[in-house]
Amino acid sequence: MAPPAARLARLSRSVCFSACHRLHSKSLSDEENLKLFGKCNNPNGHGHNYKVIVTVRGEIDPVSGMVINLTDLKEYMQEAIMEPLDHKNLDKDVPYFAEVVSTTENVAVFIWENLKKLLPVGTLYKVKVYETDQNIVVYKGEETISEK
Repeated sequence: MAPPAARLARLSRSVCFSACHRLHSKSLSDEENLKLFGKCNNPNGHGHNYKVIVTVRGEIDPVSGMVINLTDLKEYMQEAIMEPLDHKNLDKDVPYFAEVVSTTENVAVFIWENLKKLLPVGTLYKVKVYETDQNIVVYKGEETISEK
């Protein structure tokens, strides 16, 4: 009898963190920022309770039955998401956002880059960030839209 074919699976885990930020681009004037970002450009900032869902993919290990040990994934997410972002002012406490506008798109990229350094190569599949129940960003590591 032939050995069973390798099975691929995707595994997701979620965390929630609270942070504040101000949408403001140093490349724009105060008037342009206010016009572009509206109330989210408030000089005092505003906060969110973000939800992040991280999805990894890989072969199901025939011995452990797992794609990745959930304990390891939990620790990676703690280091890559919770420690740098939870209860922080993104613009003032996270060096990455000193030069990058703290949009949800850029938060997703930040999380992706942090996780990519920790996870086994090729396992990170998707980062989904909920700024609110209505505003959601999905990032899969793409750097640009390729021409067809």
